[in-house]
Amino acid sequence: MTEDSRELRLPEELCRAAQERYGARYGGLEPFLEFVLRQLLRDDAARMDEAEQKIIEERLKDLGYI
Repeated sequence: MTEDSRELRLPEELCRAAQERYGARYGGLEPFLEFVLRQLLRDDAARMDEAEQKIIEERLKDLGYI
């Protein structure tokens, strides 16, 4: 199974700095950027889950169940 990919344009100095700092650890700039984007999306999903949990708890409190 192959994943579709997309080309992006980023500032050269930003790419160079990220490559120098993290490239060796992640196998290059592209794997590093993929990791960062996946982490950001996962963190956003976790925050959404927390927000939904708070809403549910508030509703249960309002109904007198908690």
